[in-house]
Amino acid sequence: MSRPLACALSTLMLAAALPATAQTPSSLKDLVGARAGQAEGELNRRGYQTTNRSEVVGDGRMTYWRRGDDCVLILTRDGRYASINQAGRSECGSGGSDRSNATAIAAGVAIIGLAAAIAAHNNRHRDADADHDREYQRGYEAALHGADYDARHETEGYHEGFLAGEDEGQNRRHATSGWMQNVPYAARQACSRRADAFQNRPDGSSVPIGVRDLGRGDYELTMATGSYRSRCVVSASGDVRAMEPY
Repeated sequence: MSRPLACALSTLMLAAALPATAQTPSSLKDLVGARAGQAEGELNRRGYQTTNRSEVVGDGRMTYWRRGDDCVLILTRDGRYASINQAGRSECGSGGSDRSNATAIAAGVAIIGLAAAIAAHNNRHRDADADHDREYQRGYEAALHGADYDARHETEGYHEGFLAGEDEGQNRRHATSGWMQNVPYAARQACSRRADAFQNRPDGSSVPIGVRDLGRGDYELTMATGSYRSRCVVSASGDVRAMEPY
């Protein structure tokens, strides 16, 4: 499928999921088009918290954020907020998480995620320069922990690391969401190990970010390995039945 067609389908699917009167809250219009990693911190500062609800739509992902009884639906595509729309109060459910929890989760996986990201980056670009790696690490850790983009001291390595850090932070938050935790632990672990091998990445690099219950104790998990995606069909007991590119 071509990228223009994928984007068009994603937009149509999002439109179908929203009420006819959906619109961007005036207080959040400035965040449309912003980088997701930076915008999440700004949403927290404005009183919004993530919920456990998240859905893959076309080439993007929809997430739901709440502030009291207020609920908004955000479509993220290519690491940026493509749209922010008002949603019904019931759409956000009752669960949520705060910034401190997200930061603690990111900090706990920073080391292995960074090592895997640098290894994959250098393998693609055949770049083993120590200065470049340090800049990549600086950008990666800044994005992972929700810091603003350092445009004044931007380098190629910093920029590439920041994009990778945004991807990794988002992956880990989805992996630890309530709806993902409902999948049996054995199934999640088995698919994580298989995805690491499938993508030729270090152990612990891959996490599940989406799930489809196939019935009869089988699940289809969408696996994230940095910016790469794969599908894993697995039983509740951890028997991987299929592994393929996303």
